[in-house]
Amino acid sequence: MKMRISPRRAFISLVLTAALASPTRAQTGGRPADHDSDFAALEARENAANAKPGPRTVPERSVPVPNTVSPELRADIAAPYRVPNWNANPKSAAEWKELVATLAARGAAAQLPIRERLGVTMEPTVIGGVKAFILTPKVIPPANRNRLLVHVHGGGYVYNPGEAGTGEATLMAAYGGFEVISFDYRMPPDHPYPAAIDDAMAVWKEAVKMQKPSNMAIFGTSTGGAMTLAMVLRARQEHLPLPAAIAPGSPWSDLTETGDTYKTNEWLDNVIVSYGGYLSHAALLYANGHDLKDPQLSPIYGDFHGFPPAILTSGTRDLFLSLTVLTHRKLRQAGVEAALQVFEGMSHAQYTFDPYAPETKEVFTEIASFFDKHLGK
Repeated sequence: MKMRISPRRAFISLVLTAALASPTRAQTGGRPADHDSDFAALEARENAANAKPGPRTVPERSVPVPNTVSPELRADIAAPYRVPNWNANPKSAAEWKELVATLAARGAAAQLPIRERLGVTMEPTVIGGVKAFILTPKVIPPANRNRLLVHVHGGGYVYNPGEAGTGEATLMAAYGGFEVISFDYRMPPDHPYPAAIDDAMAVWKEAVKMQKPSNMAIFGTSTGGAMTLAMVLRARQEHLPLPAAIAPGSPWSDLTETGDTYKTNEWLDNVIVSYGGYLSHAALLYANGHDLKDPQLSPIYGDFHGFPPAILTSGTRDLFLSLTVLTHRKLRQAGVEAALQVFEGMSHAQYTFDPYAPETKEVFTEIASFFDKHLGK
């Protein structure tokens, strides 16, 4: 005699059979089963591609914007590449000048409203024969009234002349409560190396007459970070007073394509993107035939013994993260007190982009605290 199965019981049996035959999300760590299948195939391909010693082969991937940063920084991280800033390759001196002037006008126009909102005033001046700006916060704390900072702007030795190069100085004045000198050094194509560092030293020689060197610091990002290091090397060589502290942010301390993150962060950094863009052209334009490993061009090849205490800043997506790390390690190996702060998700110099982002304030507050520890009063 055959047992009759109701349609309801047949449906339940079918569901149970399917459930037992297929892994659940709990059984696969919360992932659908096809994810494991895809990963297994990827794992096999990557194992095969990396079975021998040598360069690492990685799969193509899409990297999401991290949710571990402020909304303001998320917007910067998500932004597209800055064209033509990163991949410019002018074919003549006239084309370089036109590009630089266009970008500088745009950058300068943004500075006044930022200064007004942050309560910073700016006064144009000339120091040591070099055009400069003095930036002063609305309130200078008593501890900083006899202190003076010198700022070296970034821009790959070609960008940010004039007022366009004062943004970082404004942030340091506002969030650190310091009076800051930011100077407008000469740049190529008309003025290649050593014009920029000559101007920097002319400013430093006069600045140390304005305040005690023990109450002074030098800071800057990218090119400004590299020139900060080069200034200390040259000041020591010329038997000039050294600053009490320095803050080379994401320093372009080696003009050659040296450092792991030139590759691991290539195309991930949405600011300078790749050494194959304008960086490689700007390096040659500035060096003007000199050896790129000359310590005055690439200060990481210099001797860091006797350097003042330093605080360095970078981000996890920064193309220059390795250069920052290598510079930090070389300072430590030379017995120099050196701090390293690395921020989540940031590309190159991105802590200078949004003046009001929490991370921006944190960066400059940290630097100010480091300076406060080392500068005299």
